[in-house]
Amino acid sequence: MATAFDPAISADWEVIVVGGGVAGLSASIYLGRALRRTLVLDDNRSLAVWEPNVQNYLGFPDGVAGGELLGRGRVQAQKYGVEFAADTVLEARREGEGFLLRCESRSVSCARLLLATGLYHLPPEIPGVDECLGHSMFFCKDCDAYRVQDRRIAIIGRNDEAVEYALAMLLYSSCIIIATNGKPAAWSPQHARWIEEYHIPVYPGPITQVEHDCGQVLSLDFADHGTVAVDSIFTTRGDVYHNVIARGLGAELDAEGQITVDERCRTSVPGLYAAGCVTAANCQMIIVAGQGAAAAQAINRSLFEESLRNHSLRQVRHSQLQTEQTVPEVIK
Repeated sequence: MATAFDPAISADWEVIVVGGGVAGLSASIYLGRALRRTLVLDDNRSLAVWEPNVQNYLGFPDGVAGGELLGRGRVQAQKYGVEFAADTVLEARREGEGFLLRCESRSVSCARLLLATGLYHLPPEIPGVDECLGHSMFFCKDCDAYRVQDRRIAIIGRNDEAVEYALAMLLYSSCIIIATNGKPAAWSPQHARWIEEYHIPVYPGPITQVEHDCGQVLSLDFADHGTVAVDSIFTTRGDVYHNVIARGLGAELDAEGQITVDERCRTSVPGLYAAGCVTAANCQMIIVAGQGAAAAQAINRSLFEESLRNHSLRQVRHSQLQTEQTVPEVIK
């Protein structure tokens, strides 16, 4: 929810970052250190807050809570002069060569706009699932397979990805099932052959309840197959990308709804950049942090090149020559 209007927040910025997750924070740190006037608009939708213990982020051998990681990143960005506002963007449009954003509590403009708006993982619509998110129900095997070694694991899904998840998890556990939750299987004939070849049990019936103890999965209740003991769940239901701002500005999206960017994180709209899980980047936290940094460097370079074209850097130098020491003293 947006805060009340804060008159201390300026209306005009060099860069606005929409999204205060890992990618947005990483970008803002680099932009702050580049002395760019930067505002982060954050409506607290980062998926990092779902992660009670991130175990694969460099520099945290004992793991770190996603919320703590975000908090540390925000403090670090503020150290370099980055401003933050808790607000939701309602509309964005081009204004000259920049952008005007109308938010719930303010209107702000910028020369460069970075979208780090992320995505939302769709959990299965099964009673009991939500309480297990991030504790024993996961979306990413690369992030969380290590922590479920030798456990009884259910893959809830019905497509090729669900089969590949099940096969990949055999490196971590011998007890793997696929549950299609009452939906017809949609995997390919090759994937069906792999299920038979690797003896992966498939439970086709609807799941009526996830039984758990304070977020730790205990079992799945099937409408037609009784109660099956399970310790961990992975799901491949799909993702929803937060691309409304990009679509409104006419940015190109791929077939899945991800914002299309080039190697410099530039979208098809001049001055508009995107980074993190709202793009086709791998959605590992440490990878999106790197992409946020790369986007910031590209934005900083773009602003520098513009300052040479429009001679605004010359104005800075003129002021320095008039008011500051520009030649070092001869000391010997």
